[in-house]
Amino acid sequence: MLIGAIEAGGTKIICAVGDGSGEIRAKQSIPTREPEETLQEVKAFFSAYDLDALGVGSFGPVDLNRDSGTYGTILNTPKAAWKHFNLLGRLQADYEIPVYIDTDVNAACLAEYHHGAGIDVNSCLYITVGTGIGAGLVQNGQTFQGKSHPEMGHIMVPKHGTDPFTGVCPYHGNCLEGMASGPAIEERHGRKGHLLDDHPYVWELEAHYLAHAIVTYTLVLFPERIILGGGVMKQKLLLSLIREKVSRLLNGYVDVGEMDKFITAPALDDEQGVKGAIALAAGNV
Repeated sequence: MLIGAIEAGGTKIICAVGDGSGEIRAKQSIPTREPEETLQEVKAFFSAYDLDALGVGSFGPVDLNRDSGTYGTILNTPKAAWKHFNLLGRLQADYEIPVYIDTDVNAACLAEYHHGAGIDVNSCLYITVGTGIGAGLVQNGQTFQGKSHPEMGHIMVPKHGTDPFTGVCPYHGNCLEGMASGPAIEERHGRKGHLLDDHPYVWELEAHYLAHAIVTYTLVLFPERIILGGGVMKQKLLLSLIREKVSRLLNGYVDVGEMDKFITAPALDDEQGVKGAIALAAGNV
C-alpha cells in the first residue's frame, strides 16, 4: 500500500510518500503560499505516484466535526488566504482516493505513538512549542477529539511573579501560547529564542509556563508519557528545567513514575508530521 502524506504548516507544506510501516520513500518541502498555487505544487509532487490513500495533518484550527457542513475546512487561521478554505474537499476532488485529515499536532502525536517516543505506552500527549503551541493526545491508537480537536495551547496559566509581559495571543492575550510561544519569547526579550541560549531568565520563564500547563494536562488527562517537540524545545536546558518544575508542582500528589521517562523529547527527527499523516491514513484504509 502506497500512502501520501501532507504536513500542512503555516510556512511550509511537507509532502511525502510512504507505506504503513512509516518508512518514507520520497519527500518534498513546498512554501505555504495561497491555496491554489500551493496545492498545484502538491499535486505535481504526488502525480508521480499511484497512491492508495492520503493522510493530512494540517495547521488549524480545522473543523473535525464529521457532522458539520464544513468538515475538513480550515477555520480562524491568521493566514487570511486559507481562512474558511475547504482543504479536505479540495484534496478529495484532486485525488479521488480516500483522504483523512487531522491536526498537525495530532498527527505528530500519532507518529510518536506508533514509531517514536510513545511506542511502549498506551497513551501519550505530544506538545509542540514553536510559532504556536498545540497538543494532541493519542490513546490506544486513536487521537482524541470532542466536538472538534482540543486547543490545549490556549489554556490560561499563572503569570510568573517577575514577568510584566502581557502576551501575544490575539484572542486571549496571556494564555499559554501568548506567553510561551516563539513569538512571545521574541517580543518579550527582543530576540529569537535560539539567540538567547546564555540567558537563564528566558528559560526560567519558559519552563514556568510550560510546567504549569503540563501539570494541568497531567491532572486532567494523565497520559503515560508527555513528549515535548517544536523549535523552542531545541533549547538544551529547557527539558530538565520543565521536569524539575513539574515535579515540584505535583508535589507527590500523583505518581508519574520516573520524570525523565514521563516527560521526554521526540524520537523522530522532525518527521513526526508526515509519519503521523501516513499512520492516520493507514489506520483508516
